Amino acid sequence: MTEHVASLRSVLSHSPTRVVFGPGKLAELGAIAKAEGAQHVLLLTDAGIIQAGHAARALDALESAGLLVTVFSEVEENPTTHHVEACLQLAREAKIDFFVGLGGGSTLDCTKGTNLLLTNGGKMADYWGIGKASKPMLPMIAVPTTSGTGSEAQSFALISDPDTHQKMACGDRRLPKDGGLRPIVAILDPELTLSQPRSVAAASGIDAIAHAIESAGSNARNDASRELSREAWSRLERAFGLAIARPEDEEARADMLLGAHIAGAAIERSMLGAAHACANPLTSTYGIAHGQAVGLMLPHVIRFNTAEGTNPYADLTNNGEPLAQRVEEMLDIAQLPNRLCDYHVDRDRIPELAHSAAQQWTASFNPRTVGKAEFESLYRAAFE
Repeated sequence: MTEHVASLRSVLSHSPTRVVFGPGKLAELGAIAKAEGAQHVLLLTDAGIIQAGHAARALDALESAGLLVTVFSEVEENPTTHHVEACLQLAREAKIDFFVGLGGGSTLDCTKGTNLLLTNGGKMADYWGIGKASKPMLPMIAVPTTSGTGSEAQSFALISDPDTHQKMACGDRRLPKDGGLRPIVAILDPELTLSQPRSVAAASGIDAIAHAIESAGSNARNDASRELSREAWSRLERAFGLAIARPEDEEARADMLLGAHIAGAAIERSMLGAAHACANPLTSTYGIAHGQAVGLMLPHVIRFNTAEGTNPYADLTNNGEPLAQRVEEMLDIAQLPNRLCDYHVDRDRIPELAHSAAQQWTASFNPRTVGKAEFESLYRAAFE
């Protein structure tokens, strides 16, 4: 694990979020929170994390440090404003002064969303965009239990509108010490990922892989993001198959967790692209898990972006086709369907899906211009 720590420090040397990495590091949660000034912590988690025993261990670590703790455990996948409002009510009643998010990307998003409204008031839609908060947020520690979103490295909360199913990206790029939305500390404990069901490990892993690839190709990429994308892809590409086949493999789990975090940091400095723009309507319309949706669309987006002889993924590969084929191999390893018809998507609704995809923010960062017509072609290519 020493090599992992040294590499992480090198790649994330300028990250405003302090990273605490290593097996068993969850036990240090209470001491870290207390050192950051916590007195009354709101711990956000979900039913699966409670069942796995991780929430009890986190609660013990916090209380052993002499901290008051209030628990909100009603987070669900793709959190909506309803989840945030329920958590917000509890946070106000408890008069908490610190947040801990323990779970996957949905839990971390809900934590950030609650923090935003507790400190700044209003509703989530008021902060859709970047930099709309005027008051500082409370400190937050993020403890991811999946190797997926990398939300612990990012300054955005993704919260869905329950009526339109539109994902609202609410960002605040101030540094954590200045009250920004990024966690002040991220605890990366590979042991926590062992409890992931195989399906969750597969979908979240593919999501992290998509982050590495799309951030590498984004038209907003820069020297810093390119270094992060390369490092993330290197770790994730070599570890994914091992982590799925042998989840007890400590090195593979560590590489996946670090790779997902580094890919999240790459997104923070760059952005994503058309595969994510395609995925969101599939999730909101058909309930396809985000990682599955973005993974299914990714090979088609790679081929589209390299069809005119350019290669925006040059940092990862000399040619787009081998990269697309490698993603398809990973989908096979994960035993995830690779056709829209496998998810019972209605072909007649492709124009509707394409219209929605063209409205997604991430579409504007795709290296090749995409509009409704291009998205229709991408969906049709992925249909069968």
